[in-house]
Amino acid sequence: MAKPSSNWKQYGPVLYIGAALAGGLLLQWAWTQSNRVETIPFSQFDELVTQNKVAEVSVGADRIEGVLKDPMPSGNKLFITDRVDAQLADKLGAHGVTVNGVPSGGLLMTLLSWIAPFVFFYFIWAFLIRGMAGRQGFGGLMTIGKSHAKVYMEADTKVTFADVAGVDEAKFELQEIVTFLKDPKKFGRLGARAPKGTLLVGPPGTGKTLIARAVAGEAGVPFFSISGSEFVEMFVGVGAARVRDLFEQARKAAPCIIFIDELDALGRSRASGGFGGQDEKEQTLDQLLSELDGFDPSSGVILLAATNRPDVLDPALLRSGRFDRQVLVDRPDQAGRLAILKVHAHKLRLASDVDFEQIAGMTIGFTGADIANLINEAAIAATRRDADAVALADFMAAIERLVAGAEKKSRVLGKEERRRVAYHEMGHALVAASLSGVDPVQKVSIVPRGIGALGYTMQRPTEDRFLLTESELVNRLAVLMGGRAAERLIFDGDISTGAADDLQRATELALDMVVKYGMDKVVGDRTYTAPSQGFIGLSRDNLYNAAELTGREIDLGVRRLIDDASKCAREILERRRDDLDRGSAILLEKETLTPAEFKPLQRLTPVAPDAGSTIDPVPLRVAS
Repeated sequence: MAKPSSNWKQYGPVLYIGAALAGGLLLQWAWTQSNRVETIPFSQFDELVTQNKVAEVSVGADRIEGVLKDPMPSGNKLFITDRVDAQLADKLGAHGVTVNGVPSGGLLMTLLSWIAPFVFFYFIWAFLIRGMAGRQGFGGLMTIGKSHAKVYMEADTKVTFADVAGVDEAKFELQEIVTFLKDPKKFGRLGARAPKGTLLVGPPGTGKTLIARAVAGEAGVPFFSISGSEFVEMFVGVGAARVRDLFEQARKAAPCIIFIDELDALGRSRASGGFGGQDEKEQTLDQLLSELDGFDPSSGVILLAATNRPDVLDPALLRSGRFDRQVLVDRPDQAGRLAILKVHAHKLRLASDVDFEQIAGMTIGFTGADIANLINEAAIAATRRDADAVALADFMAAIERLVAGAEKKSRVLGKEERRRVAYHEMGHALVAASLSGVDPVQKVSIVPRGIGALGYTMQRPTEDRFLLTESELVNRLAVLMGGRAAERLIFDGDISTGAADDLQRATELALDMVVKYGMDKVVGDRTYTAPSQGFIGLSRDNLYNAAELTGREIDLGVRRLIDDASKCAREILERRRDDLDRGSAILLEKETLTPAEFKPLQRLTPVAPDAGSTIDPVPLRVAS
């Protein structure tokens, strides 16, 4: 199982230096022994000096080395003795006492005296200084130009295409990469080559990283995984060095896969006049472009990258010959959500009432990561109530928590505030039940949730929609204004701040209708937004090429749409005043209400509109 580095390599320098010091001391000891140096007591040395038999000495701090004029009976002329206090030696010698010095520790103590301080200070540097530098983004001096890519083998990834659901089109395109890694001759038979680079594009949480790891797991090859932000440091040139090191490691491990997550952190479009950190990013990107031009996919190195911001990538990175293929990993449809639910729920103990078809229908717009979180929240909800299995009610509670937020039981509203919130939410619900083209009401509640919501009306779509008509968008505006219309109707025009989020969403929708979809007769059938390739919604800053007079017409068009929506909601609630009062009273009592508990919340069948009417008609009866 290959790994990019091991622990002993990190401490290689200190091991080498320590071994060299130990070897030197051993050589010194061996040289001393080979020269037959004899250790004698200090009293014998004192006697030899008195007898004038010592030719020369070298006096150290704790020992004396010397040469005798004539050899001793053992034949040695070289001697060594431990140094002691002279006055004490004279006194002891006067009484015939043999005096010996205390040894300094010998070879072992000598080795420790040299090596221990070195090892001590090295570990201080390794664990304190280098650790602080790593947290500050400097990294170790010995690894500053090394790639931080994590290498996984097939056994490490433990992910195959069977673990990836809801992105069948992306899996089909990436299956060709697996085929190339397993059988490269199959492509070369007709002169084809594998794509140099494949860019996975999609919103956050759709499984781009997971499917890249599944490619490596299916092919059974090393998988180099690194984030784009890990290439860039404060030192100029470090990012480029890491790119070179990454591709060098990959060539040695070929066939393999290089996966760069969050490519936009590395490959953002270059701007003129940059300096400092911008220069470092541009050098890193230039090095990546150079490596893409230089490596041959036939060598078995496949480059995968992922981003949710393709609109900010440098055009040079996306041209043919570098990233040849872009694969969309989008939010799953209902069949995809059903498959993802089954993949993530296989570890759960499920109750008999769990219907994945129903859950998939209520999770429109959820990504794979959202569904995985939903499964976990449902299991937590079942555990919290000490259940033996996860029931459908637990999944409903998890959806409610993810969509509306957690309940704030500590937030207690006053009597008048609760009454206002009840009318506000019932206004949303009754308008939604009265108009076509809007999502049906699932639940109405006045239980505070999330950060600032004092109540909520939950609407979930019943099917995947890819197109919306003008009338459907107008009706959705009316639903958003239903809460404030109810407050105006019940409280004699004394409105509150509770509609702030409704107004924000209504303004954004109306602005889209005017400047993006061309749905205003005065402004005309044209768009005033910059083209977007990303997954970011429209904002006011996206407006362009609009004259001052046109900008005023856009503002007036947005206001007209919202005013008409408010008028529509008011007319519906005036005609359904009895339902509004009864529903609000029941909601104050129960705090949570569903269409099954209050029939007027069910979708109603409208009558024919009046001549010249611009709004959906008010319903007369409950749909069968």
